[in-house]
Amino acid sequence: MKDKLTINRWAEEDRPREKMMSKGAKALTNAELLAILIGSGNDEDSAVGLMQKVLAAYGNSLDRVGRLSVEELCHFKGIGPAKAITILAACEIGRRRAVEQPERRQVRSSAQAYDYFYPLMRDLPVEECHVLLLGSGAAVIESVRIGVGGLTETVVDVRLIMREVFLKRATAFILCHNHPSGTLCPSTYDDRLTRQVQEAARMLNITFNDHIIFTDNGYYSYADEGKL
Repeated sequence: MKDKLTINRWAEEDRPREKMMSKGAKALTNAELLAILIGSGNDEDSAVGLMQKVLAAYGNSLDRVGRLSVEELCHFKGIGPAKAITILAACEIGRRRAVEQPERRQVRSSAQAYDYFYPLMRDLPVEECHVLLLGSGAAVIESVRIGVGGLTETVVDVRLIMREVFLKRATAFILCHNHPSGTLCPSTYDDRLTRQVQEAARMLNITFNDHIIFTDNGYYSYADEGKL
């Protein structure tokens, strides 16, 4: 059997846990950080070596690894359901941390809205619709998911949007939904929903700032296109 160099036989300063204690988390590679989570490798690779293989298989992208399923991660020798769940849970924590914003963050443009939604919506395999609630001075109050659909469409109840606006006492809001297909072209349903939301907001004297179609590579803004 091939004699592998296990972590506990490495120089102390190269062991992930000890390295983190002495140099801080920023000194560790992505593979070393993930190795701390899974704890052990297999009979061929250390925990670090195993995670290096996983990352290499997906272009060394944590984003791509975070999109995997438990079953896909379990294809790697040495990773079972428990380790796979731990890896994906860590990726989800990172995504949620990125979503958290300073209390007084302001969103005044489509570009700022896209930046806000990017960590929240970039990993979604199906369509979701979210509403970003804004207070005075365009300060962010909260974002709320108000619809989940399939690969090509999300059914949204306009009443749910307005309910969230009133519950959070928002003075304005931005609607955003993703297109997993990557297309930035709005559908007939997207146009109809925009008109319905715009009319409801006008009747209730609430400012509807924008409706944004989100993809990983860009966005479409109804406001920027002069359709609001």
